Amino acid sequence: MRTSEITRKTAETDISLRLDLDGTGKSHIDTGCGFLNHMLTLFAAHGKFDLTVKCAGDTDVDDHHSVEDIGICLGSAFREALADKRGITRYGSFLLPMDEALILSAADISGRSCLCYELEIPTEKIGTFDTELVEEFFLAFTRSCPMSLHLRQLAGKNSHHIVEGAFKSVARSLKAAVSLDGSDQIPSTKGVL
Repeated sequence: MRTSEITRKTAETDISLRLDLDGTGKSHIDTGCGFLNHMLTLFAAHGKFDLTVKCAGDTDVDDHHSVEDIGICLGSAFREALADKRGITRYGSFLLPMDEALILSAADISGRSCLCYELEIPTEKIGTFDTELVEEFFLAFTRSCPMSLHLRQLAGKNSHHIVEGAFKSVARSLKAAVSLDGSDQIPSTKGVL
């Protein structure tokens, strides 16, 4: 079973997270940040990952610590659930249309952390959510589960559509990358990822 449970407690956040890579898309998300709840719910649904997240954070300051630390926990959960990455496809990409927005993502679960982030979100906020936190989330995620993740906006004017398209596209790319290819091999000529 490719599952993981992560807990992280700091002076700023207290997080518990459970992940099943081979789920059906069920989620139970309570981050203290409504927009992030929405993004993680659709991330789980589109990746077919079962995901439970509970976060008590210092949202009286702002959402930064919660968003970043949840990214750390989710990346750590992927890393733990993938173990030595034996039998995974390794690569995945997805071009996702979301109304006027068109978002491309591509992932290589390589063991090397690289985020190439090219989203141009036109507003500073979506509701109360600071849009600069989208990049912070994906940075924390890719640092905690070292991978190359390319995220590129090909079209889009609506901030909500751009960010939602990004989370959905990444979920679909990761779904493909973590899928099992029927072998018992580590997908690298180096023999390790």
